[in-house]
Formats: sequence, structure tokens, C-alpha cells
Amino acid sequence: MRSAVTACVVSLPLLMGAAGSASAQESFDAARAADTHILMRHAIAPGTGDPAAFTLGDCSTQRNLSDEGRAQARRIGDRLREAGVAIDMVLASQWCRSSETAELLEFGPVMAAPELNSFFADRSNGAAQTDALKARLAELDAGGRKATLVSHQVNITALTGIYPASGEIVVIDLGEDGDVTVEGRIRTD
Repeated sequence: MRSAVTACVVSLPLLMGAAGSASAQESFDAARAADTHILMRHAIAPGTGDPAAFTLGDCSTQRNLSDEGRAQARRIGDRLREAGVAIDMVLASQWCRSSETAELLEFGPVMAAPELNSFFADRSNGAAQTDALKARLAELDAGGRKATLVSHQVNITALTGIYPASGEIVVIDLGEDGDVTVEGRIRTD
């Protein structure tokens, strides 16, 4: 009996790992699909929110990526390329931690997208920004363009209901009805 219990205890993590792998594979399959977008929280930037002296365009006043965050962003870009995820364009919040994450993915030029800017400090803008992001997604879909969008936890949560970890990817699809569907989640670390 003891060996049967031991076998179950040893096998459970292996089975859970296999199930996790299948889920990860499905998420990468969704990421490769032509009608989805890669919505990503910026890589590791220690702390919460921004300092009181925050100034858009001045990285010295902002919470920025750590060395670990920079390495994480590079690994995520490498992993997406290894998985065969093709990206037509990269859009990022104007916050330095998001734009730097987007650049380190190395998928091409990064375009600033104010609709991806954090509204953590002023939640009253949340609904309007989420609507603006949906409108941008509709434009991308109409143009047949697949994008990686690098933003912030608060924005991703408002759009998808998911609280992503730093560097986590939420694979999304905008339906014809304007609703966003989560097609998968990818954590590469």
C-alpha cells in the first residue's frame, strides 16, 4: 500500500506538468492564430504604481524595469519567436517600463499607444481607455494586422478580468460584437 501511495504522490506532479504543458501548447497555438493579439503586462519592474514626481517621458521619475525584468523581456521575445508567433506590429504604453519591455521583445519598431497607458493613478479614465483599446483592436483586425500590445496590470484586468503577472501574456480575440475573448495565457518564466 505504501508503494502505491508513493507512486501516486510522485505521479501527481508529473501529470499536473503534462496538463500544464497541454494548456501552454494550446495558448501558443492561439497566439499563432491570425485573428488573435498578444496582450502583455510589462516585465518585472519592482514596486507598485509610480513615484509622486512621475512625469511621462522622463524615465528617471518612473518605476522602471529591473535587470531581471530586462532579461525576462528578452526571454519572452525569444520564446515567442521559437514558438513561431508572427507579429505585424508592436504597440506599447508610453510608460518607460512598457516601452522598454516592447523594445526588448525585438519584434520591430515600437509605436506609442496612449490607450495602453496606465490608469492606475486615476481609475476614472478606465472605461474610456478600455473602449479606446477595443477601438484600436477593431482597427487592427480590419487591417488584418496582428499586434503585440504591452501595457499594465490595471488595463489588462479591465479588458479581460485577468490579473496578469509581470511579463504574462494574455492571448485575446476581439469578436464582431466588440467583446474581448481570452484565448490563452502564457507565462514564460
